[in-house]
Amino acid sequence: MENLIQLFPQPTEERPLAGAYLAHDLRQVAERRHQSFVYANFVTSLDGRIAVPRRNGDGLTVPEAIANDRDWRLFQELAAQADLIISSGRYLREWAEGRAQEILQVNDPRFADLRAWRRAQGLSPQPDIAIVSRSLQFPIPDVLTTRGRRVIVFTDADPDPARVRDIEAQTGEVIVAGKAGVDGAAMIAHMTRLGYRSVYSAAGPKILHMLLAGGVLHRLYLTHAHRVLGGDPFAAVVDGPLLDPAIGFRLNTLYLDPAALDGLGQLLASYDVA
Repeated sequence: MENLIQLFPQPTEERPLAGAYLAHDLRQVAERRHQSFVYANFVTSLDGRIAVPRRNGDGLTVPEAIANDRDWRLFQELAAQADLIISSGRYLREWAEGRAQEILQVNDPRFADLRAWRRAQGLSPQPDIAIVSRSLQFPIPDVLTTRGRRVIVFTDADPDPARVRDIEAQTGEVIVAGKAGVDGAAMIAHMTRLGYRSVYSAAGPKILHMLLAGGVLHRLYLTHAHRVLGGDPFAAVVDGPLLDPAIGFRLNTLYLDPAALDGLGQLLASYDVA
């Protein structure tokens, strides 16, 4: 597996791809904070697209032109460091339709080292999962609630009581965190009280907007794949109303991955909220 080139911070040096994001030691970063440390990750084209329409016209998906195994390895390293992973009702619906899979794939032989890493840290094989949903219209796969894994559902005011009872019978917990939509600050406050230190958002651009608007995102990982896609609709990392004032970020790390995408390469950046 060819090396990355670290461009920032200086000095420039080569380092292996495997372990590059584990070296960020996000669990230690989280321990220094008084609230849950929240981080997110996207792969994007040079023209800012994170998703394109599926070939069958049913929704959006990560573009095949920029998805790649090297980025996926680093995605898994970020997931491995989480106490809790944020996802959405849509993710569970797609799982039920056979279009989604486990977020952290510790049973994949390629990531056996990440399963061993979690075991060495005294962690369960899988992080708990938080589902953000206003409608509560989703199935809960049995695999998510096996071996004591916790599933927490966050919704807004006045959810359907019958549906809440159904979900709580399976998962044990539905939390109201907002009035007209789930509020990011209220949700993360609940996560902090529940004892979650490192929280990984593997959800989409609407939830990223919610976290930014609530002032609770701490770090953003972006893989800039060296391809331009074009096309409509335009799907970017954030989807929602104008953020006013704009939210500033400072570069934390930057690596060049020259071997990705058949030698076109990609930039692997992480940014901290200023």
